[in-house]
Amino acid sequence: MSDLDPVHDAIERLEWADGKQEETPQSRLAAVTRRTALTGGAAGLAAAMLAACGGGNGSTSTSKAASGGGGGTPASGIFKTSKKPKFVFVNHVTTNPFFVPTKYGAEDACKLLGCSYQWTGSENSNVNEMVNAFNTAVTSGADGIAVALVDNKAFNAPVEAALKAKIPVVSYNADAANNARLSYIGQDLFVSGQQMGQHIIDLVGSGDVALFIATPGSANIQPRIDGARDTLKGHSAIKPHVIATGAAVPAELSAIDSYAVGHADTKGYFAVDAGSTQSLAQTIQKHNLRAKGVKGGGYDLTPITQKLLAAGEIDFTIDQQPYLQGFLPVLELYLYQVSGTLSGIADVNTGLKFLDKTTVVPYNSTKSRYEGTSSAAGVAKA
Repeated sequence: MSDLDPVHDAIERLEWADGKQEETPQSRLAAVTRRTALTGGAAGLAAAMLAACGGGNGSTSTSKAASGGGGGTPASGIFKTSKKPKFVFVNHVTTNPFFVPTKYGAEDACKLLGCSYQWTGSENSNVNEMVNAFNTAVTSGADGIAVALVDNKAFNAPVEAALKAKIPVVSYNADAANNARLSYIGQDLFVSGQQMGQHIIDLVGSGDVALFIATPGSANIQPRIDGARDTLKGHSAIKPHVIATGAAVPAELSAIDSYAVGHADTKGYFAVDAGSTQSLAQTIQKHNLRAKGVKGGGYDLTPITQKLLAAGEIDFTIDQQPYLQGFLPVLELYLYQVSGTLSGIADVNTGLKFLDKTTVVPYNSTKSRYEGTSSAAGVAKA
């Protein structure tokens, strides 16, 4: 019996038991959390196996492929391949600070495995630009594509065309239920929104709250708003107001600042994307809203959000491990190729981790590629 069999057996038994019960938001979250915990052991074993390839230190550019170093066996030796695959990431906000660690994750996986990747897409969530970038990846003969499926329909035909051309496709950060992609690597977005909604109830109690979203309808963040409103609809004392802020961080800050000036009675500021979360924290600080009892929170960990959370300007933020959303797609696509399609593809929930003023401290006291605060490999004390 392999070391992984007990983990898989436990999951199967628990899921069989769950199947006999009516699904609720609470049971769905419990299942997600349990699967993440149980498969953590498997992820640790995979990491140990990959470490044997010899990673070395430093980073690689997207234009150069590098094999594993540091005294271990090169990845090509482990997997018995001389091919150096070229993968393409199609992103919706290519310059957004949230995806800095995602790009580092892809870089590190490519250095480990001896492959390369290209980062492309749109700067402002333009779906047509993303589809064009995706189609270019197909016609250029990419060995695999990772795409943020921010639209529920636009990528269906392109993904099917890629798969027909024997180009594997996985989604990351955002997913579409009816898309033929092989797997999804990212957060359970609706469940995370439900949990944020519960935090809003606990923090605010009653009154008007603002729910900020960069691009309404975008499949990477709309499910979070939907989840939050699903939880809040049972609490009539809280009145949520949804406000669009835009895809670019400067525009988000301007929109939230203007809202604060015109809505002095708002009891809470909450957001479902990284730029809006950072911007609402800056707005709360600028207008000294904490002194008025205003609550705040949102998603992701830009350096500014981390510092303002530690300073007590907001109450929480949610970490979804963006580094893994770059590292794991490369790993899956690579294994899919070298195994001749027999292995590699798996859905991965990258997490629902609430951080507060205390638990964010380690994020601020270290410099890390894993959170985008350093370009250097490893974790060095600040």
